[in-house]
Amino acid sequence: MTSNNPQTREWQALSSDHHLAPFSDFKQLKEKGPRIITSAKGVYLWDSEGNKILDGMAGLWCVAIGYGRDELADAASKQMRELPYYNLFFQTAHPPVLELAKVIADVAPEGMNHVFFTGSGSEGNDTMLRMVRHYWAIKGQPKKKVIISRKNGYHGSTVAGASLGGMTYMHEQGDLPIPGIVHIAQPYWFGEGGDMTPNEFGIWAANQLEEKILEVGVDNVGAFIAEPIQGAGGVIIPPDSYWPRIKEILAKYDILFVADEVICGFGRTGEWFGTDFYDLKPHMMTIAKGLTSGYIPMGGLIVHDDVVEVLNEGGDFNHGFTYSGHPVAAAVALENIRILRDEKIVERVRTETAPYLQKRLRELSDHPLVGEVRGVGLLGAIELVQDKATRKRYEGRGVGMICRTFCFENGLIMRAVGDTMIIAPPLVITPAEIDELVTKARKCLDLTLSALQG
Repeated sequence: MTSNNPQTREWQALSSDHHLAPFSDFKQLKEKGPRIITSAKGVYLWDSEGNKILDGMAGLWCVAIGYGRDELADAASKQMRELPYYNLFFQTAHPPVLELAKVIADVAPEGMNHVFFTGSGSEGNDTMLRMVRHYWAIKGQPKKKVIISRKNGYHGSTVAGASLGGMTYMHEQGDLPIPGIVHIAQPYWFGEGGDMTPNEFGIWAANQLEEKILEVGVDNVGAFIAEPIQGAGGVIIPPDSYWPRIKEILAKYDILFVADEVICGFGRTGEWFGTDFYDLKPHMMTIAKGLTSGYIPMGGLIVHDDVVEVLNEGGDFNHGFTYSGHPVAAAVALENIRILRDEKIVERVRTETAPYLQKRLRELSDHPLVGEVRGVGLLGAIELVQDKATRKRYEGRGVGMICRTFCFENGLIMRAVGDTMIIAPPLVITPAEIDELVTKARKCLDLTLSALQG
């Protein structure tokens, strides 16, 4: 990144000399230097060069109520003065985490009344894996250990989380996945549906679950985990036929269903959870991100009463983290959920901003570079193609990264997943800010097309 600010260059030097960034080519980043983000307010960021940027990704899908909410800072400060830390081991607890567990149960689907807290969504999915296997062992079926997941799904980057996810480029590093985790096709019609209609493809993709259960053996399968909408995989929205068929299969076999709600949870779809949007009725739900609006790290696993009833008969669950249910994180999460409820942010997403965003985004469908626009709630994806009719890509051109660079240079953050541009702005984005987002997106699509033709 070219800089005119000496302070920027100093920070970039610190990065080069001392910092190893996540999901980065260390050598490339050392040569280029990172963009330095210095402040934020509402849906906007400012970098060290003074550029104002509309954050179309809410950080990493997480800044639900927007940047700069003093209420969350005040909640953290107050809790730090009262009880800055204590653990939940040794049969102890503290008020913030107990109150938070109750508040989460209040907004979660019926029967989801217990929460195991973690420091992140990745840790939540590690917890899920261990809890599923513990559950079946208590029931006298210890062979039911296999977890079925989906290709191109994302469930974190710990060893278990990356194994559960279906990102092959992650599996190539570190001898993943670990044993006991298998994957089935994703419901990505635009990229993989071929000549099938969306609904035909949805049924086909769902049927892969039943085929895998039978292949592995019903007596060996412990759970199926899936995101209601695949986020990091490219905002993959299943065809309408997909989830009803999945639910039929889950009802037929004695396995647990886990909804990874790390991205969809806390209002992203216009409902409190993606589970509510699709009426999924899971046994467990992984949460994080929007739980605290990203202001402080926290995650968890919401567990159905039926599962807890079995766990209560199993003695010690030998699992936990130093920072499980950290009191400061719990206080911030409580205040964040209070704001979501009191300001009716989720309801506003459902009735106002989500319909408007989806309407405006679809106006981009007429662009020569756009093969499909799709979205639910405040999630959206724009497929970049060479040929609209055949869905053919610009192979080997890195179109998504070209577009992402133009976005950053023109005051907008959109994320590239291959040649798919995705957005998930803060839930508090206004119609006027949506107009700005779409206008900037069209400009960047124009610049990308010109670069490809130049």
